[in-house]
Amino acid sequence: MSLHATKHSAHQNKADQVVIGFFTDQIKNQHTEQLNDDIKKQINERFNNKDFTGQSGQQVTLYHDNGQQVVLVGLGKNDDFTATALYDTTHKVVTAAAGSRCQSVALYLNINDYKNIDPEQATKLVALAASHAAYRYEDTKSFKDDNIHHLARIEVATNKDNAEAFRLAAGIAKGINTTRHLGNYPPNLCTPKYLAKFATDIAHEHDNCDIDVLTKKQMKDMGMGALLAVAQGSHNKPRMIVLSYHGTEKNKDPIALVGKGITFDTGGISLKPGANMDEMKYDMCGAASVIGAFVAAVELQLPINLKVFVPAVENMPDGKAYRPGDVITSYSGQTIEVLNTDAEGRMILCDTLTYAQEFKPEVIVDLATLTGACVVALGHNAAAVMTKTEGMADEFKQAGEQIHDRVWELPLWDEYQKQLDTSFADMKNIGGVPAGTITAGCFLSRFTKDQKWAHIDIAGVAWKDKKEGATGRPVAMLTQYLINKSQA
Repeated sequence: MSLHATKHSAHQNKADQVVIGFFTDQIKNQHTEQLNDDIKKQINERFNNKDFTGQSGQQVTLYHDNGQQVVLVGLGKNDDFTATALYDTTHKVVTAAAGSRCQSVALYLNINDYKNIDPEQATKLVALAASHAAYRYEDTKSFKDDNIHHLARIEVATNKDNAEAFRLAAGIAKGINTTRHLGNYPPNLCTPKYLAKFATDIAHEHDNCDIDVLTKKQMKDMGMGALLAVAQGSHNKPRMIVLSYHGTEKNKDPIALVGKGITFDTGGISLKPGANMDEMKYDMCGAASVIGAFVAAVELQLPINLKVFVPAVENMPDGKAYRPGDVITSYSGQTIEVLNTDAEGRMILCDTLTYAQEFKPEVIVDLATLTGACVVALGHNAAAVMTKTEGMADEFKQAGEQIHDRVWELPLWDEYQKQLDTSFADMKNIGGVPAGTITAGCFLSRFTKDQKWAHIDIAGVAWKDKKEGATGRPVAMLTQYLINKSQA
């Protein structure tokens, strides 16, 4: 599927299906007014017969003589219509189109006089929802002839006021699809080696990108004890992937993104229950998200310098696996008592955060499917952001509101730090049941004391159910954050 801007009005568009939104309290619609007399007659008949009134959830399909479809979509009252409603409405319409025989769809849902949504946000939401709805995982699955997606082209209405918004959304959509592919790819194929090869191919496709991949031996020589402790139970060797994008002057400090890349997480010796363990292929969605954001930034040629760090590791039970009770020396020199080998994400992240600081970044942002406690706290609607850098959480909250991919701040008060105290090391790797998401953030904060840094726990948003799989969140928010930084 390809995503395109169209400047054609609804009556000029040649797509198989033209989609127009209509409010219940809308006297005239700029798009339907331009349609030919036959379609306008059909519309009037539908309204007169109360077959279509613009109520939320209503949908009616009208037909030109040439077979082209005009789909009217009810939006309800303008006063009540929200960004969530626009995203969901677009998603439903495109999902239906993808399951039909349509090969092309033109969306005019974003060109409306919304009271609660500005034109730029409306265009971004329609484009992102359409791309998301048209995506289907097909890498390792065969489909019967009657279950093939025919939708090849989606057009979004643009004009001088929203053309730039569409360009940004199209770049973000490419990053999201990259992330969804990586997240959904099975763990026997999406190994640390595969992630390194995937990232290498991205870097080699662009002149202003490069990549460095550290091997197990290199990391051992450097002293990345926490990361290697997690990796030592797996036959698949770990990798440290460092992607670089040079979008502005060399002397400008880079923004660093760190993504947890546990390509499969059994829990190690602290073995997870068997039910739903297959979903632990998604434990590398932090890595997938930062790679997706990198793809979006490169696609948009943002005027920033960007470094993406991916510690790619498998956490497996084995005779060589690390154990509860072990004391590990991290790359920073701080020692960690392991009480639970299933708290492995913070182990690989702490060494990576220490390493990332050697490149003197302006700011570091790490993303990780880190704690089940985050799902308990915020559900599946918002990711959690934690930071000790004043004002930084607000930057992510603003970006999330702009692109409708929201985050919420949790505190990193010093009072929580004592839950990590132990008699046998500088810290333990879990803080107990209370405030589990926060104490995980506190653990990481001990490795970023003099650095502008934020931690984003994406455990509740990175994947959905077994049918949809990886959502691609929070690539939209993260890329919007990078866009905002590039414009500051």
